[in-house]
Amino acid sequence: MIAQDSIEALKARLDIVDVVGNYVELKKAGGNFKAPCPFHDEKSPSFVVSPQKQIYHCFGCGASGNAIGFVMEYEKLNYPEALEKLAENYNFTLTYTDNKHNKPRSQVMDKLNEWYQSLLTQNKIASAYVQERGIFESSIEKFGIGYAPDSNATLNYIRSQQFAIKEAIDMGVVGYEPSRNQTYARFIERVTFPIHSANGSIVGFGGRTITGHNAKYVNSPETAYFNKSRLLYAYHLAKQALYKKQEIIITEGYLDVIMLHQAGFDNAVATLGTALTVEHLPLLRKGSPRVVMAYDGDKAGRAAALKASKLLSASGFNGGVVVFGGGLDPADMVKDGRSEELATMFRDPKPFIEFVLDEILSLYDLTNPKEKESCMGEGVSYLKTLSPLLQEEYKTYLASRLGGMGVSPSLVKLNTGHQQNQNTPLVQKNTHRDMWELTLIKTVIEKPHLIDQVLDVLDPSLLQFHSREFSLALANRMDAPELMAIAVDESIVVLQDAEALNAELITFLSRYYERELRKVNIAQNISFEEKAFYIRKFRGKIAKLKRGQLVGFND
Repeated sequence: MIAQDSIEALKARLDIVDVVGNYVELKKAGGNFKAPCPFHDEKSPSFVVSPQKQIYHCFGCGASGNAIGFVMEYEKLNYPEALEKLAENYNFTLTYTDNKHNKPRSQVMDKLNEWYQSLLTQNKIASAYVQERGIFESSIEKFGIGYAPDSNATLNYIRSQQFAIKEAIDMGVVGYEPSRNQTYARFIERVTFPIHSANGSIVGFGGRTITGHNAKYVNSPETAYFNKSRLLYAYHLAKQALYKKQEIIITEGYLDVIMLHQAGFDNAVATLGTALTVEHLPLLRKGSPRVVMAYDGDKAGRAAALKASKLLSASGFNGGVVVFGGGLDPADMVKDGRSEELATMFRDPKPFIEFVLDEILSLYDLTNPKEKESCMGEGVSYLKTLSPLLQEEYKTYLASRLGGMGVSPSLVKLNTGHQQNQNTPLVQKNTHRDMWELTLIKTVIEKPHLIDQVLDVLDPSLLQFHSREFSLALANRMDAPELMAIAVDESIVVLQDAEALNAELITFLSRYYERELRKVNIAQNISFEEKAFYIRKFRGKIAKLKRGQLVGFND
């Protein structure tokens, strides 16, 4: 079992906005953050993350919990597995009550990388390749560039370092072929590029062949630690620079990143053999940088830039695209001494929206009326993914470029009036929300020292709409979804002190006992003596309350 004090130490290190933000693109909303719920389909965001309370709650499906609970639900892990996943992500070593588990994170990746690095200078072909690409010795060291030899040499090294082969399989550096009952190294005769998580741990490798293998580049397979759709190459090195410069440059390959850093563009990263995806957005959102896409000018590069630009513009990112022509890429330009030219290009990229519209326009023969109509339809479909203001601004841009003299902007029909308002207030699922009762409950949650003052005069049964939530709060059941919904709801205001609470209780109890008095007066099913007793009792309570004196529930 994981030791409890170790769990508490890990919890203290976690920030729920950071944890959830690694999976979901969060946007600031007052003191909280909002997003479409990752646990059910919805268009208007009802998923709220509270940095103050360190909890999340969905007002649509009711999902709620803390950072650990989120990872459990999202990754479909049990509690110990979620703790171990978070510990790995945050470079935290858990301790266990049984000594056999008390071992640090696997060192096989670090050891293997050190070995690969030592082999680079020993292999003439690999060394020549790296030098030919213009990579400095300082960059080789900074990025940990190495060389992976043949499969047997790698397997023998792993065994010689007392690592179990299964451990290497789990980390993705060794593969297993069940039909042959055979293990093999995944990186063979390749220049290696270690891939790190955002916190700097090595989680995988990229490899570039130097002996003519069919695949020029290969990456580690998906593992518990390596998900290429959530990682960006060299992000751990670019992190501080991108926060400082408020800009991140995204390229297509390892060498582009290395050469850009070498030229002073230390805010450059790369996607890992995959297009930019929705899963990358939470990472890109951190620090709110301007995003510059620096992609090759070939067909594949432009297609990738188009897809990324659609995604980024629809998600509200600021930035644009730099496309390289003439078969060049950023690495080539740095090697050729054209760093100043690169700096100029990065300062003035083509804005995402303009790039997307121009790329759409280039796909059609605009001298053909039918194709012009199809082009306008595709352009309008894209514009509808943007905010209403941007739609209006850019429909003129689209209309003016639709061939010849263009077309009238009035023909670009956006129908923005039918779109759902993205700022629709969160709606609680229950049929009635009594704000006074919710205020009382939230006060009890946030100011537990006032509970005795409440319990002296109030019983959960007195609440008409939220007695269950009040009972949960009194029982300190802070993990209950109903209480998490109240805790993150910024429309519910907490009473500031005992004096304010006292005044509110007097008002509430006065109305409550006046209602009870009216019920007794019209009651037909009780005796005269019983009715007289309750009338005297309730009148006495109401009189005391009018004098500003709280009365006990059982008095």
